[in-house]
Amino acid sequence: MSEQRTEMPWHSRPVEDVFEAMDSGPDGLSEAEASRRLEEYGPNEIRDDEEISPLAIFVDQFRDVLIYLLIFAALISLAVGLLPGHEPEYVDAALIALILLANGIFGFVQDYQAEKSIEALKDLSTPDATVIREGERHVVDSTDVVPGDVIVIEGGDAIPADARLVETASLETDESALTGESATVRKDSGPVEADAPIAERTGMVYMNTSAVRGRGRAVVTETGMDTEVGAIAEQLSETEDTQTPFQKEVDQLGRTIGLGIMAIIVFVGIIQLLFTGAGPISTLLVAITLAVAAVPEGLPAVVTLTLALGSRRLLSKNALVRRLPVVESLGSVDVILTDKTGTLTEDEMTVRRIYTNGHEYDVTGTGTTPTGEFEHDDEEIEPDPLEPILRCGTICNNAERAPPDEDDPFFGDPTEVALKVSAEKAGIEPTVERVREVPFSSARKRMTVVTGDGAAYMKGAPEVVLERCDRIRDGGEVVELTDERRQAILDRNQSFAIDALRVLGFAEQSGVDPEADDDEIEDGMVFLGLQGMIDPAREEVPDAVADCRRAGIDVIMATGDNRETATAIGEQVGFDPAGAMTGSEVEALSEEELSDAVEDVEIFARMAPDQKVRVLEAVLSHGHNVAMTGDGVNDAPALKRADVGVSMGERGTDVAQQSSDMVLLDDNFASIRDAVAEGRGVFDNIRKFVNFLLSANAGEVLAVFFGVLIGSTLFPDQFASQSQALILTPVMLLWINLVTDGLPALALGVDPKTDGIMERPPRGADEPVINRHSLLLILAFGLIYAGIGLPLFFHGLSVSGDLVVAQTLLFTFIVIGEIIQAQILRWPYGLSLFSNTWLVGALASSIVLHLGVLYTPVNSFFDVVALGWTHWLWMAVAIGAFTILGTALVLGLDRLDNSHGRTEGRSPS
Repeated sequence: MSEQRTEMPWHSRPVEDVFEAMDSGPDGLSEAEASRRLEEYGPNEIRDDEEISPLAIFVDQFRDVLIYLLIFAALISLAVGLLPGHEPEYVDAALIALILLANGIFGFVQDYQAEKSIEALKDLSTPDATVIREGERHVVDSTDVVPGDVIVIEGGDAIPADARLVETASLETDESALTGESATVRKDSGPVEADAPIAERTGMVYMNTSAVRGRGRAVVTETGMDTEVGAIAEQLSETEDTQTPFQKEVDQLGRTIGLGIMAIIVFVGIIQLLFTGAGPISTLLVAITLAVAAVPEGLPAVVTLTLALGSRRLLSKNALVRRLPVVESLGSVDVILTDKTGTLTEDEMTVRRIYTNGHEYDVTGTGTTPTGEFEHDDEEIEPDPLEPILRCGTICNNAERAPPDEDDPFFGDPTEVALKVSAEKAGIEPTVERVREVPFSSARKRMTVVTGDGAAYMKGAPEVVLERCDRIRDGGEVVELTDERRQAILDRNQSFAIDALRVLGFAEQSGVDPEADDDEIEDGMVFLGLQGMIDPAREEVPDAVADCRRAGIDVIMATGDNRETATAIGEQVGFDPAGAMTGSEVEALSEEELSDAVEDVEIFARMAPDQKVRVLEAVLSHGHNVAMTGDGVNDAPALKRADVGVSMGERGTDVAQQSSDMVLLDDNFASIRDAVAEGRGVFDNIRKFVNFLLSANAGEVLAVFFGVLIGSTLFPDQFASQSQALILTPVMLLWINLVTDGLPALALGVDPKTDGIMERPPRGADEPVINRHSLLLILAFGLIYAGIGLPLFFHGLSVSGDLVVAQTLLFTFIVIGEIIQAQILRWPYGLSLFSNTWLVGALASSIVLHLGVLYTPVNSFFDVVALGWTHWLWMAVAIGAFTILGTALVLGLDRLDNSHGRTEGRSPS
């Protein structure tokens, strides 16, 4: 039955048919039948299958190829103890385990805090609902509403379920959270066409919307997951959480490193066993050493910290990141697909233009704050000529100021609030007593009030108000409303509408008998003029959109509003209105046709939720990295499907926030621009420290690889006499990778952004973290480390005859080389050493810590010796050669990239 009801076009059927189909009537259900249906259909609620699981978040921290490789290395270190005559390598295993645990805890804390923060944004209250059961009113929990219930709707009520209206009296609803339509929707009980979009189904009300004014009754047709909101929630549950582009890159990087390490271990093992005469144990120890040397142990921690610090900086700018990788992903997007209402606009109606006394006036200021000026021909004027029409708008009005402790400054319909505010800008407050109201209805399309002094004030659709007038206020005088003047007003109304203004006409007359019938009161009135209003664009949005376009990011609007409103706002904020499409036009296109259209069209209007997803899929099909912004329930499927979903914190619905990757706490589109800049800076830093870590690790691997082969050939006695004769021991490598690699890498993660970061195009969708430039840099630095370090090692071994001295020399060379390399890699970005005080501290700490290893009793733990002045002379020569070659390499590659027009990651200068 549920499935049949879901497919039923209730909005197109007469009320009598709906009652019959629902087996209900005007008196509602009996309590027994309501209980039975509650048992059959379940609670009227949207199921949330996602819960925060601390254990799952913690376990996720260890699902990584590099982590698996380190766990394997730790297990092998312990397994060595099972062989005869060998002790387990407890120190190596303990250090690896400590690294894994520290990385896991750090990542868990960041992810868990983000999840708890977004959970705190949820509104956990459950509204009540008024239902008719057995002919009497009852207030029940909204979760107890069932299909067939007759609900009573009053202004300010939350709609508890999807329902077909039975009767209405001036009922208007706010459906912006569901449809994206910013204006209120006038409701009546008449049927509409079966194929009418949700925004035009005037005979229906929907769950998660609210009644703004008036009253009505409706029979519930769908509850819970069968509602329109439930359908969206179902669609969300079927949409898999997608990895961000950066997560995919990091995963691919881990797999590549892992496969490379395994290949090297197997290759070196075969060479050792076949050509050097090394035994299985020695080969196994070298394998462990190579694994530890190749795995950048500090990479997960540095990536996590860099993203966490980026998320903290964004939080200070009112952007809450739910998933850390999104910080970087924002920097790589090249398309932003944005909603309009509440995202590009204020989500508050504002009077912008007035026509009265034969002249047109502009009104400045936005929102509900009564600050602004009145202008005529671009010159500020006193509001005296506008006093009659402004007074009419504030008297013929049911909106009122809210107490200071309320969240919203006004109670009432947004249109009437806009009229109140426009009058307050002129200092006009209603001081007369209202003695009668002829209410607005969808049939009358006008509202009239009578005051105690015998004056009547009318507002409504301009053409309807004109029909009730025979005179007009013109030039300060009341004159006859001729056909010529009437047509001029209609023409002006049309010009306002073309500019997407919502237009109301106003009229008045004096000497009215409050006891007269409606037609007598509303006849022979004096036309005062027109007020045109709109939900205006946010002041900062045009600059933000322009900045995004300069940064190589295309911005597309997809909104539930009509085409005229969407294009008008679009033009104001910098969109090209040419070719603007509606949801019905999108629906008529094939996938191929839509894929072509999205490359040219910048405005999509009257979009249903599934149509927004189709547009998003079409954009993604071109290989773009897409950020989707929105605040309503209707935006949720696209938010979840996008590479980066960005919801609004103030106006955003719970469903939208839960489906997004980032929440803008201030609902400010301009914050996305700042997030993009922050993301680009984060990616620059990630690339810097990935190049830094992997080039050092490449040097360690090549040193161990070639060192073992050369050592076994040139110094067979020294290497054969010790079962653990290695170029570098696992403890040394762990020290390098965690301390002398880790501290500078962490500091590189907080490097300042490069000047001009928003004046370059985004990196290509197919460009990985390790691009051609990075790969050449890593391999070349690896060869430099090995090419200079191994001669130093073998020279020390030849002169001293002591393998420990040689190991200490190579160990120290790599440590100092990395300290120098950290700054060499920053030069193409135009960053001086002292532009990052954290880096200065990290490099100084690495030097002090390493000297402590060499010249304190700790050296016995690392199996190193204190170096003498002769050793330091050799070291100076090696470091000098390293600095010259490293600098030439970095600057040479940078010039090569610039000559090919590739400046990604660098200042344009």
